[in-house]
Amino acid sequence: MASPAPMLIEDVLTTAGTGRFQKRLLAIFGFVWAADAMQVLAVGFTSASIAKTFGLTVPQALQTGTLFFLGMLIGASVFGRLADRFGRRRVLLLTVAGDAVFGLLSVFAPSFGILLALRFMTGVAVGGTLPVDYAMMAEFLPPRSRGRWLVMLEGFWAIGTVVIAVTAWLTSIYGVEDAWRWIFAVTGLPALIGIFLRWWVPESPMFLLKSGRPDEARQVLNRVLQANGKPVLTGDVSAPMSPQKAGSIFSPELRRRSIAMLLVWFFVSISYYGVFTWMPARLAGEGFGFVRGYGFLVLVALAQIPGYALAAFGVEAWGRKPTLVGFLLLSAAACLLFVVAGDSSALVAASLLIMSFALLGTWGALYAFTPELYPTQARATGMGAASAMARLGGLLAPSLVALVITQSFVGAVGLFAFFLLVGAVAASTINQETRQAALD
Repeated sequence: MASPAPMLIEDVLTTAGTGRFQKRLLAIFGFVWAADAMQVLAVGFTSASIAKTFGLTVPQALQTGTLFFLGMLIGASVFGRLADRFGRRRVLLLTVAGDAVFGLLSVFAPSFGILLALRFMTGVAVGGTLPVDYAMMAEFLPPRSRGRWLVMLEGFWAIGTVVIAVTAWLTSIYGVEDAWRWIFAVTGLPALIGIFLRWWVPESPMFLLKSGRPDEARQVLNRVLQANGKPVLTGDVSAPMSPQKAGSIFSPELRRRSIAMLLVWFFVSISYYGVFTWMPARLAGEGFGFVRGYGFLVLVALAQIPGYALAAFGVEAWGRKPTLVGFLLLSAAACLLFVVAGDSSALVAASLLIMSFALLGTWGALYAFTPELYPTQARATGMGAASAMARLGGLLAPSLVALVITQSFVGAVGLFAFFLLVGAVAASTINQETRQAALD
């Protein structure tokens, strides 16, 4: 009797659906994702306290952000390629361990120089974690619900934002000495727990198949099927062949979408980090009328959650590209509202809330769209390149953008509006829509 024909991996994942396995995976990745969000946003929430401890100005203290984002740029570039070559799981275990170790050592930094070195190493680890998380999560999801689940993973960023904002708020209320040490402790502990959680996560079956390890891929897929209460595979499994060369994100077939997407990542990043690196220190100081203090930043953080919810709906109902372009335009409009708000605290408050809502919806659509634009052999590389562009934007936010902000904070936000409009134009040129499309 002839053996049954091999099942395509996407068909197996469609049969498995989104059940207990994916929920557990989302919880594990989401937990560390929230921790990484806290590490990234701690740049803005710790600058005033670091400046006080070491007798610096706030711009000098923001060098911790410059070094952190430089580390993230390097980590995203290097670990994305390593994940495509040696596997997602190994890289994730290594990077989350580095996140925990260097993040917690930052708490005990005795000098500003040592703190800079530790934040750089933490940035390398966090930069390596973020793109590989998404590549791996995408490879465990069926096509019809992949976008929504990837946005749900990105939604944990909002949870991390709320936690870091509440932590900074509490330290300010109680007048905690060296508040930055407590904030870094809160950001580092979840990553320490994440090391043990990540041991449960198996290697990507798509990566295993593409690496010539079909038996291991079948074992992982059977684990998914069993966890979701589905019958296990009795035959072989296969993956569609991709014409693109491994790691070649600038091949003729991929060049246009890669360039456009990298531009979007850069412009969104410099705008997002430009706002959230400088806004906490600004609100903690003079603020904008009644829009003052860390308490309002908690509201700004909470505004991110419905942004993710709408993005999760939009990427499946309207498509990845229309959702991304729509949120980019709304983000630009929110920045322009801030520019024209003048002395109206109500308009300033509304613009900041809409900005937070729209920018985080933009991130959700970006993270759902980007990994689907690349074949398996280049997916982590593509995500790593995108993440590296984001870190370049983040690197410029506390340094180069400072030159504009010292002249005019409102002018800087106007510049962000322009960047976001350019990003919307770039996104509109992407020659692919991946809603419910199979990965290859």
